[in-house]
Amino acid sequence: MTKINAVLFDLGDTLLNFGKVRPGRLFRQAARLTFEYLQELSQPVGDFKTYCRNNLSAIRWRYWLSFITGKDFDALKLLKKIGAKTGVQLNEEQWQRLVWLWYEPLSKVAHVEPDIKKTLHCLKQKGITLGILSNTFINGSALDSHLEQFGLLDFFDIRMYSYQFGFRKPDKRIFKAAAERIGERCENIMFVGDRINKDIKPAIRVGMTAVLKKAYTNKGKAVPAKVYRIEQLNELPTLIEQLAS
Repeated sequence: MTKINAVLFDLGDTLLNFGKVRPGRLFRQAARLTFEYLQELSQPVGDFKTYCRNNLSAIRWRYWLSFITGKDFDALKLLKKIGAKTGVQLNEEQWQRLVWLWYEPLSKVAHVEPDIKKTLHCLKQKGITLGILSNTFINGSALDSHLEQFGLLDFFDIRMYSYQFGFRKPDKRIFKAAAERIGERCENIMFVGDRINKDIKPAIRVGMTAVLKKAYTNKGKAVPAKVYRIEQLNELPTLIEQLAS
């Protein structure tokens, strides 16, 4: 018998389904949106080609560096650093708007399960704490806005993004930090994710109940023992009841 008091979700392809995307195309769309926004604010952005190249180079460098250090960067801080070099001056609201515009093209390809709000409401009614633990360099202001668009933000008492820590999944420390933030023992937490190496295996190692959601990211891959598998999140309430019986 396992009593689940909290459920932690990965974000991409678990709560928000993106599927396979074309990053180059999305980046160019985002670059155009942000470039035009800065032009509207009479900011010194130069020509589009140079603007696009400078931002792409900075993101690629920091993305590569994150693999070396095991630590994600904050896109908002990076944008401010890039802007400082060219003389861009914005207030905090405008900076967050800029972050959102960089993210907006990706947000438009996302979808959620039709009954996701019903599922989350059911879990909350059972007294279960819901949280998000996701590897990302996208600032939380943009991710929270995206969740709000789907009407999901208020379901999650705790939202933890890896750039806020000095480590990221599959580092066990981030799972333990999440458990401390929630205030529950790992044994009473369920982690739901789509990536076996980054979500499932480390969740098992810290003692959480691991649930693998079907996604293109785990298609055809060997699934470890003691892992529960689901196709849709609406299977979670029944699974939690079965574990407790």
